[in-house]
Amino acid sequence: MDITRKHLDEAAEAGLISPAQAGGLWDFLAARGHERARFGFTHILYYFGGLIAIGAMSLFMTLGWESFGGWGLFAIALAYAAAGLWLTEFFLRGKDLKIPAGITATFVIVLVPLAVYGLQHGLGFWPDGTKSYREYHEWVDWRWIIMELATLAAGAALLYRYRLPFMVMPIAVTLWYMSMDLTPFLFGEDANWDKRKAVSIVVGLAITAMALVVDVRTRRNPDFAFWLYLFGVMAFWGGLSSLSSDGELRKVVYLLINLGLIGIGAALARRVFVVFGGFGVAGYLGHLAYSVFKDSLLFPFALTFIGLGIIGLGVAWQRNEAAIGARLRGVLPGSLRELVEAEG
Repeated sequence: MDITRKHLDEAAEAGLISPAQAGGLWDFLAARGHERARFGFTHILYYFGGLIAIGAMSLFMTLGWESFGGWGLFAIALAYAAAGLWLTEFFLRGKDLKIPAGITATFVIVLVPLAVYGLQHGLGFWPDGTKSYREYHEWVDWRWIIMELATLAAGAALLYRYRLPFMVMPIAVTLWYMSMDLTPFLFGEDANWDKRKAVSIVVGLAITAMALVVDVRTRRNPDFAFWLYLFGVMAFWGGLSSLSSDGELRKVVYLLINLGLIGIGAALARRVFVVFGGFGVAGYLGHLAYSVFKDSLLFPFALTFIGLGIIGLGVAWQRNEAAIGARLRGVLPGSLRELVEAEG
């Protein structure tokens, strides 16, 4: 629940607390960080500008950059990284602006794979005609692993220094990339699609477990686990959804897993589980509509009643949310239960 000054003033008008108590309580909460910053136009400018700069050095790089050569790319990355670190220190230490500081620190982390690629290219580890840096974001290749490990190491070091939550984003993205690049790295020519899917599931579970540990340790203040949850669940769900599911039993198991994701999302108060679980359930219903009951006249009616029943379930959930949430949280470990209850 988000508490605002208006809520306390209304409580004072209702006679529940005195105006002096309302002011004192508000100062107490604000001093401890309970006053959440609103996402305004200034933040839009911060993130929009930051994402353009980050994209320029990653997703939107053109092949023309290869003309600088390996050492040229390495020097450019180092120069940009030095500027990014200076800006981070300036925003954070000089101006106490954590959001732009987090964006510029994230920009530095994004430059690490470019710097490593340039260094490798300059040392002759990337012969001409093999891969360009632009393909790092387009193609799976085991040779990206060194770049990814360096990005994780640099990201962890910078995150340890600055402790700004947006910096977790490139780390989470890199872990997601590794979930795809690990298979050819580990299995070589035997890296078939089944192994790729299995590795994606395992790595996704590992990232999600890491997010859970981070969640408990940081207690979501600030929320360092968001990006890890997002890409961990994405890797797990993507690998799971791409598995061959011949036979109705496997499809039912897939449905149950996705329903389990929705339940986990409700228990942890994390929407990412609910979103991907909802996609999975919708996919299963689509399978029923277009395969199992494709010629049935009753299925659309049945599905309509199922949808209305889910709406009714939502109404019942809203009325009994506290009791249901308490039961779901009852199966969680103590520290995790306290975290979710504090968030609620």
